[in-house]
Amino acid sequence: MSDLLLRELSVAAFDCPVITSGHEDYDRYRKVWNGVADRRPAAIVRARGLEDVRKAVVAAARARTLLAVRGGGHSLPGLSTCDDGLVLDLAQLNDVVVDQEAQTVEVGGGALLRDLDQATIPLGYVVPAGVISHTGVAGLTLGGGMGWASRKYGLTIDSLLGAELVTADGNRIWTSRTSDPELFWGIRGGGGNFGVVTRFKFRMHPFGSIVAGQWNYEFGRTAQALRTLRDLARERPRDFTVTLTATASGLGVAAVWLGDERLADAMLSPLGELAGAGTGTIGPMPYLKLQSRNDEHFASSRRYYAKGGFWRDIGDEAIAHIVDVVARAPTPDCEIFAVQLGGAVCDISDAATAYTGRNAGYYWLSEPVWDDPADDEACLAWGRAAARSLSDPSMEGNYVNELGDAGADVAREAYGTEKYQRLARLKARLDPDNLFRLNQNIKPAGTAAV
Repeated sequence: MSDLLLRELSVAAFDCPVITSGHEDYDRYRKVWNGVADRRPAAIVRARGLEDVRKAVVAAARARTLLAVRGGGHSLPGLSTCDDGLVLDLAQLNDVVVDQEAQTVEVGGGALLRDLDQATIPLGYVVPAGVISHTGVAGLTLGGGMGWASRKYGLTIDSLLGAELVTADGNRIWTSRTSDPELFWGIRGGGGNFGVVTRFKFRMHPFGSIVAGQWNYEFGRTAQALRTLRDLARERPRDFTVTLTATASGLGVAAVWLGDERLADAMLSPLGELAGAGTGTIGPMPYLKLQSRNDEHFASSRRYYAKGGFWRDIGDEAIAHIVDVVARAPTPDCEIFAVQLGGAVCDISDAATAYTGRNAGYYWLSEPVWDDPADDEACLAWGRAAARSLSDPSMEGNYVNELGDAGADVAREAYGTEKYQRLARLKARLDPDNLFRLNQNIKPAGTAAV
């Protein structure tokens, strides 16, 4: 099959680089963020424009081969690469064009969050997105997109105005609320199931100062600190967002205040007294620094797994599970992470987009991070076991961007029956042969597709 793919790529006569196993840059460009996903594609097309994307899609379809679409390459289960198939690398499609008068921004399908933030933040605007600056805009957006500004301005998809896609038949289409609104519903949470997004258009939001706080608590104080944190967070307005990271060494709490600076200390300082005196700081923080401060911890080529779910609140049962599982972590960076939701995320009906989980108060992750391949078995087993434990008090539905496993049941469980069936009908219209299956896959309705 790889021979057929290589013939199709040769016939396509690309103007951009096509990298195969004999190329001096092959090992450089086949690598993705998660070091666990060490795969060897037959070819990598480093697209420079829309026509390159179209040719790559057509070549993969004709060769009936695996097609992995890579923006930032942050897919946890390694779905932005493959063995023997084609990787369509969008990294060079990273233009970001701001229209200040219209308060909109257009973003290429290969742009990273830092590309978006560096273009908008200095002008006094923000598009709410994730919390790691080397994440790809495309993958983050198509799954939903949550981060520090989401309680104030909603998910990333809530600022999406439209998108340009190349579909499985090689055609270019535009989708928005008025142009194929059913597809626009589907791409807001449905992942990369419907085509290659080459361009996004977002609404920007006025953005001012940030005050951030960070505190660390010893392991013995974790349970009480979490109970106090839960009660404090319930009372905070949507200008406030908190995250927690529990490990075997203790609890890390981080929070930001995006409102009136005069209220920042009153909103943040009580978090320094969650369970006795914790060590921490409060102070102004540039947004670009906030977005990049975890980049090193989640650096490329480290080894990752994650599985998560939604909580309405941090219940006592969940707290007991957190303390229990982190005490048994096999490596120091095995962690349970949670980010506060609510606020503007809940302003939109759960039925309005494919994303499922609007009514959640938190999203949690069982998230082992490690470096030595010898620890793979232990860390993966811990991550899955911790997730099973934390799933007991969780809501139905899930967030497809943060799932380290892939398979037939993952998407069904994430979306629920009604949404999954609607997405499957949309898939059947746009990708009946399931060319775009390296994702949390939605199988086309009424077909025998792979």
